[in-house]
Amino acid sequence: MKDWDDAVATAFALPEVRMESFYGTLCPKLNGKAILSPGREPGSFCLMVPLAEKEMLIETDPDTFWETAHYHGYPAVLTRYGTGARDRIALYIQRRWWDLAKKPQRIAAGMEERP
Repeated sequence: MKDWDDAVATAFALPEVRMESFYGTLCPKLNGKAILSPGREPGSFCLMVPLAEKEMLIETDPDTFWETAHYHGYPAVLTRYGTGARDRIALYIQRRWWDLAKKPQRIAAGMEERP
């Protein structure tokens, strides 16, 4: 992702995503739950991921995925803009969508299996 607008556009390419308030800022949500948020650190956004996946992302690509003490133990990973991991980031945005989607939404989107 080159910037916040690029990350938001990736989320909005998925069905039924809406821009809604999240801790005082607007971010893409599905069914009232955040997919990603602007984050607190310059040059990064916050991507919601399960804790086990977060640990793996940080271990395998620390140039893209990282955390501060604020996010430690929270199911979200900071994601730097401008790295070569665009496709991988897009995959995790799709996975977050899938995790939040209801079964009929998954079926309508042709995403019955988790990406």
